[in-house]
Order: sequence, then structure tokens, then C-alpha cells
Amino acid sequence: MANEIREIPLIGLKNKAVLPCVKAQLDIGRNMSLKAASINSDNIIFFSAQLDAGAADYTPASVQTIGTVAKISTITPLTRNSIRIEVEGLYRAEIIGSRETPECYYVTVRKFPYERDGDDDIVEEAFERYLREQVHEFVSYSTKMDKTMLDDIINVPDREKFVFRIAGKLKLSVDKQQNILNAKKLIDVYRLTSDYLEYESKIENIEKKIAASVKQSIDKNQKEYYLREQLKAIHTELGDDAEERDVLEEQIKSKQMPEKIEEKTLKELSRMSRMSPTSPDYNVLRGYIDWMCDLPWNEYTQDTKKLSDAVAVLNNDHYGLEKVKERITEYLAVLKLTDGLNAPILCLVGPPGVGKTSIAQSVARALGRKFVRMSLGGVKDESEIRGHRKTYVGAMPGRIINALKNAGSNNPVFLLDEIDKLSSDMRGDPASALLEVLDPAQNSTFRDRYIEVPYDLSKVMFITTANSLDTIPSPLRDRMEIISIEGYTLEEKREIAKRYLIPKRLKANGLDKGDISFSDGAIEEIISGYTMEAGVRSLERQIDAVCRKAAVKKASGKAKKIKLNEANVEKYLGSRRYEKQSGSETDEVGAATGLAWTAVGGTTLTIEVSAMHGKGDVQLTGKLGDVMKESARAAISYIRSRSEIYGIDGEAFETTDIHVHVPEGATPKDGPSAGITMATAILSAFTGKPVRHDVAMTGEITLRGKVLPIGGLKEKALAAYRVGIKDVIIPEDNEKDLEDIPDDVKNKLNFIPVNTVDTVFKNAIIGL
Repeated sequence: MANEIREIPLIGLKNKAVLPCVKAQLDIGRNMSLKAASINSDNIIFFSAQLDAGAADYTPASVQTIGTVAKISTITPLTRNSIRIEVEGLYRAEIIGSRETPECYYVTVRKFPYERDGDDDIVEEAFERYLREQVHEFVSYSTKMDKTMLDDIINVPDREKFVFRIAGKLKLSVDKQQNILNAKKLIDVYRLTSDYLEYESKIENIEKKIAASVKQSIDKNQKEYYLREQLKAIHTELGDDAEERDVLEEQIKSKQMPEKIEEKTLKELSRMSRMSPTSPDYNVLRGYIDWMCDLPWNEYTQDTKKLSDAVAVLNNDHYGLEKVKERITEYLAVLKLTDGLNAPILCLVGPPGVGKTSIAQSVARALGRKFVRMSLGGVKDESEIRGHRKTYVGAMPGRIINALKNAGSNNPVFLLDEIDKLSSDMRGDPASALLEVLDPAQNSTFRDRYIEVPYDLSKVMFITTANSLDTIPSPLRDRMEIISIEGYTLEEKREIAKRYLIPKRLKANGLDKGDISFSDGAIEEIISGYTMEAGVRSLERQIDAVCRKAAVKKASGKAKKIKLNEANVEKYLGSRRYEKQSGSETDEVGAATGLAWTAVGGTTLTIEVSAMHGKGDVQLTGKLGDVMKESARAAISYIRSRSEIYGIDGEAFETTDIHVHVPEGATPKDGPSAGITMATAILSAFTGKPVRHDVAMTGEITLRGKVLPIGGLKEKALAAYRVGIKDVIIPEDNEKDLEDIPDDVKNKLNFIPVNTVDTVFKNAIIGL
């Protein structure tokens, strides 16, 4: 038996070792361990501690050589991927070989007996007697060890089982457990166990002393509380006022709060002064009074008086954005004349990267006011706006009041960023809470739940930003003045890059003007070939990429001015990411060019129609939305109703399948503005007459052949301009929007306003 050798599955343990003659409970979750625990029919497993407890997996080479052969007695499922097993250690063994299978690791182990000398039996008996006395003494005063454990240990006659049972009852680290397993003699096991038991005894003694000390400290605190209460009563009898109360009262009166608010704050101070400092309510009231003293009740910054100075700041900070600048200029002019105007609530709406947030900062600079920003993206809790009642644990004012405290001014420019990203859940609707904040007729008496008194927000200039108006609730939208910021034209982006982005990135990368230069052609190539956006964020990143390469050259001592032009942009930024859009070069049957609006600007959209012999089925492909599909069916119905006028056999629709396809099928498309484009392509397919390749169109169609107005005309016109379109057909009701289109674009495009689809056909289809 001493040289017993067998091959059994291996389970590695992270922070534990199994001892012989000891029962243990283990939680198993790793795949190799789960298979090892279930693969062996006789439930005999070799358990060994990992050399690195932090390792995710184990191999025979990564565990201790000495471990324990044990038998699994029960297996209990915990979760789908973990079990709990109860094992009993049989004997210790050492690994002498191993092999890997797809299921688990197998190890060849040999029983590892203890070495013995002639006098060992006497020494072992002496250690056994001493250890039994130690156990009696430890159990007698220990509060953690069950007294019944004596029966499990004392009545064990076998010396090896006896010492391992004791070691198994102690809370030993895996290193100490492994030391016991590695012992060459049973005497060493007794010696180690005795030392560890002595250590545990000392730890418990220290814990008892700490517990006694804590109890004494509590008694001392109770005594101090009683004495403080007595001292407080003595001060009251003598008429002594607390120094803290005097300081706080002076602070409250110096803030020049409105009369009723000052009265309430002093009342709360009086309540606080009658409480014990150890009372929870004392700290609540102290925090409340501090907040009331920190708020800028009557503190204002002086607005810029010279209108020209404010306009100069806006022009220096931003290129374009004329509508915003005009509105701010109007506000300043009226403020100068009336000296008492409530601040407007402006909402800047536009695609990402067009400068909505930065224009708010410029407005603050132009007015000479403080600037605070609050991001509303993902805000779901109404208390973020209105705060919590001060009676709640950890209560605070809402972020509106908190921002005003940080600003230290009662009339800052307050930016509510991404107001269209608000959401709601069971904790309330923040959008509804903002109704009071953003209503000029109500916000002079805004009530935060924490401060419990009206706060005047009417002098705060609120500016909100949004990418889309669709997700803003209509009551909230009605309280704001909407200012739309469209995407920039190529020329505007070029000027922004030259005036702002390039100097900014040069400074950020430690470069001087002499280190790198950008030609107009290079900037335009970056805009058209490496960005596709309405704003300039991506453009700034590309400019920054070029500047970083120049910084590398300068830092490495290869200082040579980089001259970026259209030809060498690819050298610094790689291949073009976006190919230049170009219109069709030939007139085609069944294909018409439409104009579409996207979040990154306008684009052209070719609509293809194929008419083939069939049963009158209609197929619509290209990942079209419901509205766009309805537009296609409305176009087909209109043409069917006018088939005789256009020389189409009335029965052709019964024997012809119509397939309408919009290329770039992976891109979702929706909206009604492609209606007249679809109708033109369908009529061309049925009549066999081509559509002009130099004409683009946009407009919604009705069953009566009316052309209804659309949105995004500026972006769509810019898209037509980029691809070389000559004539652009637009709804007659959109003629008023032509004033928003830059003059250089208007001069090169011929806009054809129409109010019926028949007029569209005459201008777009050749020979109709």
C-alpha cells in the first residue's frame, strides 16, 4: 500500500487544499473541473492547490506536486455552470506522471507515506498529548468554535486522523495547508498544527480585546453626550448664544435674500440650534443652511453694454451661423434699450459637429456672463432637475440649482445640452420637470424640492441644443425659440478650417505656423475625400492626424516644413475613404435622380424602375421605410389613373410587374420627398422615354398629382451642386427657402418650382 500507484482525474484548487481524513465542501465552476468531477465512476479525484491562485486555468505542471486523493460523496448543482461537491480526503500523494484528454487532465499519483525513525513513536505520543490539551484549552474560551467539535476530535484513536481533524477545523490559508501536506514526518505535522493552533488562540485574544475596547468607547461617547446636554442646558440658563449660530445668522443676513426666504432660513437655523449636534436632523439642517448661504440670490454679472463688442466676439469665434448671431444681437439691442428684459429660451437644432455647444460658450463671452453646462443625454430621473426633499438620506438640490451655485451668478448663460436625448422611467419624466424651468412665464418662481422656496430663473439665459426636434415633447418645444443650424457648405468648411481648426490643432500639437501649411486644394480634398458630415468634427480629427505626423518629424529632429496640397494628402491620410459623387452621364429609361437629406448633409439618390411581363405585382427594394413605400404606391396609382393621357395601355398594369429599387440597399431610407422621383422613373419605364441625366428633383406626390413641400432644401441643393446637376425641380411651396441657399450655389443651379407632377414630367422626361 505504501507504494500504491494509480491514474485518476486532476482538479486544481485556487485558494484551498484538501487535507487527508478531513471532509470539505468545494464549489466547482471551471469546465475542466466539472468534467473531472463527473467522469470518474468511483468518484476518486486527486486535488492539488494551484501554484498561482490568480491563474484562470490549471495544468498538471501548474499545481502542487503533493496533494490529496479524495472521494466525492455528494454533488449538488448550483447554477447551469457550477456545482458544489462534498469530499473526504483519503491519503496524500505525489504526482509522478500526467496526460491530457479532451475531457480533463489525468495524473499518475503515488501514495506519499511519512518517514519514521526509531524514537518517533514516543515523540508522536508526547505531541498528541500536548495537542489534546491545547485543543481543550482553545475550545473552552473560543467563541467561534463549537464545543461539540471536541467529540469529533478527542475520540479519534488514530494519530494521523487526529492531527488532520484538528488542522481541518482551523481557518488556515492555502500556504499553511500545503505546509502540512508537504511535511515529511508525522511529527512535523503535529508541530505545525500546534503552532497554527497557538496562532489562532492569540488572534482570538486580540479580537476580544478589540471588542472590549469598542464597547468602552461606546460607553465613553454616551457619557460625553450626556455631559454636552448638561452643558447646553447651562448655556441656555445663562443666556449664552452658541458661536456657530451667530456666524450662520450673519451669513444669512449678508446674502440679501428675498424677505420670505430669509425668514424661512432663519427659522430653520433656530430649529437647528435647539438640537443636539449628534442628532441626524442637526446635520440635515446644517447642510440646508449651507446651501441657502451658497446660492447667488442677489449676485449678477454686468452685461456687455457695447453692442459692437458682443458682435465682434461672435464673429471672431464662429464663421457663418448668421441666424444665431442675428438673434443674439437682437437680444442685446433690446436689453440695452429696456434694461429689464427676461432672457429668451433658445434651442439650437442641427446635426452633430456644427458648433451648437461652442456657440453657447461664445454667447456667454459676448454677453460677459458666466457659463454653465448641463448634459441631458440619458437623464431619466426627474429629481435630477427638481432635487430631493431634504428629509431623505443624502438629499441634494437638482442640477439646475447646483449649477447656479457653482456659477456664483444669478444670470449665467446656461446650456442644456442634448435636450432631445431625455428619457423617462418609473422615477418620473425630466422633460415635464423642465417645463417650469424653460417657461419664461413660470421660471421666476421655480421650486426645487430641496430648498423648498421659489428661486428666480428669469434672468438666466437658457440655451438648449438638439440634433432633432422629433423626440422633444411638443409642450417643451413650444416654450423654446427654435433656431435651425444647417450643415456647412464646402466653402464654409474650408474657411472654418483655415481660421479656426488649423491654428487650434497646430497649438495643441506644439507646432508653429512655419512647420506645416495647408493649401485650399488640400483642405477641400480632406473635406470631400476623408469626411462625410454636416459639421466639422471629423475634419478637425483629420487635420489633427496630419499635425501629429508633423510633430513626429519635428520631435525627431527631422524638421522640414510640410506643404500639404491636393496631390500629397493621400501620403499623410491614406487612401480616400469617400469617393466623389457624380451624376449619371447619359439619359436613361427608368432611372431618375432624386435628392435626399441625411444626418451628415444632402445626397443624391438614383431611383431605378424595371417593368417586365408578369401579373401586375409591385416589388419595392432597397431597405425602404413605410412612408417611402407608400409614396411609390401613390406614384403608381397616379400614373395608372392618367395612363391614357401618357399613351399607356390601361391593361399594361395588369400584365406587367413593376420593380422599384433604390441602390445602396444596406442603408435605410424613408420619407415622402422621393415621391415625384419615383413617379418620373415609373412613367419613363412604361413609356420607354429617357429621363434627363442633368435634372434632379425632390417633392412629395399626392393621388391628385399635387407636389407638396419638403424639408432640408439647402442640403439637397448642395448635393445637386456637388455632382454637377443643372436643373433642380422643387415644390412651389419651397420657393421661399431658396434664400437660405448660398449665392454661389444658387447662381449655378436652375431651380424649377412646380405644383403638379405633370410639370415635373415635362421638365424631366425627354420627348414626353
